Amino acid sequence: MTESFYLTQILILVLASGLIIAFSWRSLKNPSHHGFYRFFAFESILLIIVLNLPYWLGSLKSPLQFFSGILLLTSLYLVISALFHMKTLGGQRTLNNAPENHNFENTANLIATGMFKYIRHPMYSSLLFLAWGAWLKHLSWYGLVLAISASFLIYLTAKKEEHENILFFGNAYNNYMRKTKMFIPFIY
Repeated sequence: MTESFYLTQILILVLASGLIIAFSWRSLKNPSHHGFYRFFAFESILLIIVLNLPYWLGSLKSPLQFFSGILLLTSLYLVISALFHMKTLGGQRTLNNAPENHNFENTANLIATGMFKYIRHPMYSSLLFLAWGAWLKHLSWYGLVLAISASFLIYLTAKKEEHENILFFGNAYNNYMRKTKMFIPFIY
């Protein structure tokens, strides 16, 4: 790879990190908020993507590239579908005690239809699929460490958010947790 490619990777990393920091700024001030851990998951995934940029357009004839593509398409589907359900079914609430939240996170209604009928955190599932799909573009030990780190951080994010949801939705959320899996339908 050329020096200009490395500079491109650095530029992408810096610009994308800037966007992630802008998105997460309020959460970074509060380590007890779910967004604090989400920030580090985002950064871990970004590192995997940037490090694997040279391999991003591999042949779909390769089983790893094919499986990577499936994970990445699943990731895209999950995030779009979750945002749609949150926007159309979630309603809107104001949380004065959680200024770290973004508007789309402040749903007034507990959503238990569509994919939310099977998994509680489709947006975090999306991040899991993104991390592992990006890692499969080029298998490396540092990418594996980043993917495992991202997965652990996504888990911590989801656990923190579940605690926040129990405080808001009460027993309804506890009942919902008993009926659904965290990230992968019927599995986990």
